Order: sequence, then C-alpha cells, then structure tokens
Amino acid sequence: MTGFLAESSHNKYTSGQLGRPVIKLSVFCGVSVDGFLARPDHSLDFLDAAGQEPHGFEDFYGSVDVVVIGRKTFEVVLTFGQWFYGKKPVVLLSSRPLDFSSLKNAVIEQMSGEPAEIATQLKSRGFQHAYIDGGITIQRFLAAGCIDRLVITRVPILIGAGIPLFGPVPRDISLRHVETRSYKGGLVQTEYEIDAKGSA
Repeated sequence: MTGFLAESSHNKYTSGQLGRPVIKLSVFCGVSVDGFLARPDHSLDFLDAAGQEPHGFEDFYGSVDVVVIGRKTFEVVLTFGQWFYGKKPVVLLSSRPLDFSSLKNAVIEQMSGEPAEIATQLKSRGFQHAYIDGGITIQRFLAAGCIDRLVITRVPILIGAGIPLFGPVPRDISLRHVETRSYKGGLVQTEYEIDAKGSA
C-alpha cells in the first residue's frame, strides 16, 4: 500500500526502459503476512510493525514517471495531511466526477476505462513506467494482464481481516521469481516478473 516500499536498486527499474516498446506497469506494496494491504477501515497502522526501517522508496519512486490510483486510495491519501505523491503525475481512476481544488500542488487528472485502455492512454502520453497502487486498482490491472512486475513486502504481523492484495483472476497468472530479500526488522520482500505469454 501507499508509502510502504522496500529496498530496491534504481537500475533494476530503469535499465532498458527507453527501448521498451510498451509502458511498464509495476506494483510495489506492503502487506501483512496474511495478505492484507489495509485494515477493513483502510487504516495502515500495522505497516509500522517492523519499525519502518529504510526500504528504498526513493529508488523505486524515482524510477516511475506516473502513478495510477483508484478513488478509495485517493481518499486514504487525503488523510495523510499532505499530498503524498509530490509533483509526480497522478492518474485517478474513477467514473464519478471528483474535486481536486483543495490539492494546490498536486499534478493529478482523472481517467476512466478498462486497464488496457488506461495503459494505452498513458503510453500515448509518453509515460514509460507506471506505479499501480491501491487494492482494487491492483486487482483490476492484474486480472487484465497489464502488470509487468510485483514487489511485495510482507510485514511480520497477522491482522485477520482487511483489504486483500489479490482477488479473483480469470486465469492462472504465472510468476517468475526474481529475488527475495529479508531485513533485520522482520520484513521479507519478494519480487516477481509476470510474463503474459506464460499465463494460462
């Protein structure tokens, strides 16, 4: 979920991007060991269970040029007190008109449509690496076969109920394990690549 990202190499997310024929879409999130991105009320307090040791958020975030979120994630981010995404372009997915007038320094616009349509629009705008954030948005893009990379950091806690990272998918999605990293505070981060051709 937003703001909980673990150690990564900047080059890992940028190498070869300029020659890539399609936009790259990545998920990078923290979850409880039982697989929840947030509590049922969308609170994220449990993500501090490992003490929030440095995890390279700047490296990953610096490698993306656009963020894609849904309405619920947008509402959660508004409770943070300041705009979390800084000057990074943000695309908010919602079919319902929303008011951005209170976000004086945000670079944000609204889109609607299916994940593949959104990816095509982003690509046509010149974006090369999108950060897909928020439970429903992640699930929709995964189900549509639009995610290229998953980086999931498990926090050493069970919360029993909440907003799950994964939901129903129309077919099996094959993952290629890239690397698993562990941290002294108890975090375990696993990185996968998704090969659309290998999904059945």
